[in-house]
Amino acid sequence: MIPVRPAAGSGAAHDRVFRALRAQILHGHIDPGITLTLRGIARDHDVSMTPAREAVRRLVSEGALSMSATGRVTTPALTNERIEELATLRALLEPELASRALPRAHFALIDRLEAINAGVSQMVARHDASGYIRMNLEFHRTLYLRAQAPAILAMTETVWLQLGPTMRALYGRLNRTSPPVDHRHIIAALRAGDEPGLRLAVRSDVTKGLRLLKA
Repeated sequence: MIPVRPAAGSGAAHDRVFRALRAQILHGHIDPGITLTLRGIARDHDVSMTPAREAVRRLVSEGALSMSATGRVTTPALTNERIEELATLRALLEPELASRALPRAHFALIDRLEAINAGVSQMVARHDASGYIRMNLEFHRTLYLRAQAPAILAMTETVWLQLGPTMRALYGRLNRTSPPVDHRHIIAALRAGDEPGLRLAVRSDVTKGLRLLKA
């Protein structure tokens, strides 16, 4: 796990630990099935045990971490059935968010998506798996924020969080040499105002890779 020292004066200690650890899980910095200890979290984030415990409690409630009956805390190690379930949720939620964003997809937003996609390309060239995951999610989140549907977006981010540790394995399986082709299709559909094409491109982008994890 990558140590992150919380910045002074940036809020309650447990909230800072929660946000830092949540970002590490979301962006694939921590492998699936890894056991975390409160002592280790407290040490890595330079806090006492109480903020570490509260951060873990919140992450367990979001599905980002799992806790056994004995109190053992681990990152999710997803079964094929669970991957299929989460892929289905992405296929339902994300095309809907994209569709709702389409009427508000002004040229500045499309230009921003182009720039983020260029960042995705840079991460691919560097073979930076965590950077790729972070930039890929930024591409989607930037679009979905325009949907002005905070409840649907919050549900979507919970799905992303559960998939985070597994996404590094997906990146290795894909062996990418270029950004996802569906990103270009998403941008083209936004420029054309093509809602069916946009839904199709988003659905393809968010589910295509996940199927490989079940192989």
